[in-house]
Amino acid sequence: MAHEDKVRWDEKYKNNPIPNSPIALVTQNVALAKGTKALDIACGMGRHSKFLVSRGFEVDALDISTTAIASLQNIPHINAKEVDFDTYILPQSTYDLIVCTYFLKRSLFAQIINALKEEGIFIYETFLYHPDNEKAPSNREFLLESGELQSAFGKTCELLHLSEYWDVDMNGAKTMKASMIAKKRA
Repeated sequence: MAHEDKVRWDEKYKNNPIPNSPIALVTQNVALAKGTKALDIACGMGRHSKFLVSRGFEVDALDISTTAIASLQNIPHINAKEVDFDTYILPQSTYDLIVCTYFLKRSLFAQIINALKEEGIFIYETFLYHPDNEKAPSNREFLLESGELQSAFGKTCELLHLSEYWDVDMNGAKTMKASMIAKKRA
């Protein structure tokens, strides 16, 4: 397991307030999924998992943090599991909906497509590289490049929504982000 990542995220979840409300991209588009089996990748403290359960989904919630996964134990309809995405393999043709926000691991892109059932929905949002970003990960490896989502998902999925945009956080810091809703082709 990527021990340094695990320690860093456990510490963050213990000592920093984490948003508890799901992002608008998820709340506004969850109804696109035709079934009720969902996956929340890098679920953190479970804001999206809890929302999905409230909408009738059975959710597999995955994260590297013991602290995050412990907070989701014993919540009905959430199967919380601590995993290392460097080694974990997503099950194939399992999910009607996959949600991933503010986590980028390019090696998962093909696995995500394979884990979706036919016509399954993938909702994704994260940071995009721009030299004028005021608040984003400093490691470029954790930032999408412009056009990258189109390249990664456009051949196997219908892109229902794809946007690269400036966002301003509650402290006034501006950051480029990318959001996507992809539907796996039948």
